[in-house]
Amino acid sequence: MSTQGLSEADAANELMRLAKAIAHHDRLYHAEDAPEITDAEYDALVRRNAEIEAAFPHLIRPDSPSRQVGHAVAASPLSKVTHEVRMMSLDNAFSAEEVAEWLARMRRFLNLPEGEPLAITAEDKIDGLSCSLRYENGHLVRAATRGDGQVGEDVTANVAHIPDIPQSLPEGVPAIFEVRGEVYMEKQAFTALNAAQHEAGGKIFANPRNAAAGSLRQKDASVTAKRPLRFWAHGWGAASAVPGVTQNEVVAALREWGFPVSPLFTRIEGEAEALVAHFDAIGRARPTLPYDIDGVVYKLDRLDWQERLGFVAKAPRWALAHKFPAERAETIVQGIDIQVGRTGKLTPVGRLAPVLVGGVTVTNVTLHNRDEIARLALRIGDRVVIQRAGDVIPQVVENLTREEPRPAFPFPDHCPECGSEAVAEEGEVDVRCTGGLICPAQRTQRLEHFVSRKALDIEGLGSKTIAQFFALGWLESPADIYRLRRRRSDILGLEGWQEKSVDNLLAAIEAKRTPDAARLLFALGIRHVGEVTARDLMKHHHELPLLRAMAERAHAGDAEAAGELTAIDGIGPSVVEALGDFFHEPHNVAVWEDLLNEVAPPRFEVVTLASRVAGKTVVFTGKLETMSRDEAKAQAERLGAKAAGSVSPKTDLLVAGPGAGSKLKKAAELGIEVVDEAGWAAIVAEALAGGA
Repeated sequence: MSTQGLSEADAANELMRLAKAIAHHDRLYHAEDAPEITDAEYDALVRRNAEIEAAFPHLIRPDSPSRQVGHAVAASPLSKVTHEVRMMSLDNAFSAEEVAEWLARMRRFLNLPEGEPLAITAEDKIDGLSCSLRYENGHLVRAATRGDGQVGEDVTANVAHIPDIPQSLPEGVPAIFEVRGEVYMEKQAFTALNAAQHEAGGKIFANPRNAAAGSLRQKDASVTAKRPLRFWAHGWGAASAVPGVTQNEVVAALREWGFPVSPLFTRIEGEAEALVAHFDAIGRARPTLPYDIDGVVYKLDRLDWQERLGFVAKAPRWALAHKFPAERAETIVQGIDIQVGRTGKLTPVGRLAPVLVGGVTVTNVTLHNRDEIARLALRIGDRVVIQRAGDVIPQVVENLTREEPRPAFPFPDHCPECGSEAVAEEGEVDVRCTGGLICPAQRTQRLEHFVSRKALDIEGLGSKTIAQFFALGWLESPADIYRLRRRRSDILGLEGWQEKSVDNLLAAIEAKRTPDAARLLFALGIRHVGEVTARDLMKHHHELPLLRAMAERAHAGDAEAAGELTAIDGIGPSVVEALGDFFHEPHNVAVWEDLLNEVAPPRFEVVTLASRVAGKTVVFTGKLETMSRDEAKAQAERLGAKAAGSVSPKTDLLVAGPGAGSKLKKAAELGIEVVDEAGWAAIVAEALAGGA
């Protein structure tokens, strides 16, 4: 999915959803050894996050998934270990072009003359659990998992039962040396373990990686002793000395010390073509290997050049994981269901004859929209090729029976949930239900949005509670939330509810009787009205009835009203149309009026502090390390300044974080004042102290 046409508000919302999803899957994968999705699906989430951050770098937060490694081990029964040298992750490539660009970036960074060869090591990327082994004076003193890269779990007693890991090293090794590698389980051993687990009524593991991770991360090391674990080394961490000046030499030393290394490890001199040729050769050998791999790891051979290149947020610049493409399979489309989302979008989902793809049984596939079904000429009964790449849900690559004479799939023109008309806005491919707040499919999701953190932020009303109350007929519209106080005794009668939890919920609801008007507008889930847009609208109109009157005038054809709305910075015709459509629908108006009988949002005013940037235009660029870009803009607004996205002669101040580029250069050319993040913090502190 492209970022072209993606608004800043939508980008921020998608990054928030991605961060939540990636954190969820990180926890399942790293902490619980129970992933719900494949590596290809996870990679798709990470790549989408990277794409949006590249297009909107000012939205990158310090806790972004692009800056995190692994997962925290707070819930682990094992002791925590702080790594002396952080255990990093690797950036991924999925094409020959990306490999070539990686080589080119290193050349540019190192300022190498054209034609000077780069020596690269390459080895198959085993699908295991990262582990660091610390040797002091040749003796193993500690073993730890990667964890979040900074803090891992102590598995010293457990690795004592892995034959591949020596407890002591030959004489002459460095006084301190941390060997890093992967704990894994071979395919045949994994099959035998699952058979034994089934026989004993124990846990069945999804794949060899999960089995290896679950076996190593045992509080009782005797359990680990019974599992057929292997290890191979591929790098190092803290070291009092390094036995070589190249990656190749150090790996050779590890092999001499008794550590297994990849049997396919090699050193290559040449351009991207040579690396990709080796990648293809390993790919062809992949089915016959006794262990699972998911790609090939490239590393720059010279260690002094590795040191010069250094690291980005969570990965070395001098290493790259070239991942294998998703596997494909053929199956039959047994049905096409239409799902209705919170915004009314009708999404077709293909129901498939179960098929194994990449080690996972697939039964559903997203078909995206009406145009995608037409492009594939897809019908129930077609035989299709699917793959697990690019989307979180597998995608259809090809319809093998599109020429067979059968009627086309009739995409509905009415909502399958409420019967309202389903239409596509001009220039859009998505078909949406016009039923809005009366559509049962949208209702619970809209209620969840209404109480979410960035909307009304009503604590205690989670998705399960909303679904439960909705099923009981207690919640059908936002106003019903405020009438729950009448059902205190009914709620107490439900399983799991106690007086304290009920009273806490009702108190949280009552606390939002006078909500912020912009938050309330955003909470209604009006098409195209995101968090930022809602604030922009309310800064101009101040009161919700005034905004409604203006939207109704614009919808009725009042050019002056439409012009006044679109004159607001950030408000375009699509927002005006969406507002008009919302207030033109009688059911929506009824919900709106019912809600305003229960709440009384005060006049919306942006309270500003006296500051030396009041009335001025501020631009933020580079990486902000103590706050998000949205937080910085909110600070500027509170100080009476306007936060702009680009540098121009009208710019008064540039706040430049690390990595500032063209904007900093342009500010210097225009003679614009520049401060760093600490300088901006001082301006904010001065205003807060009232000393402006």
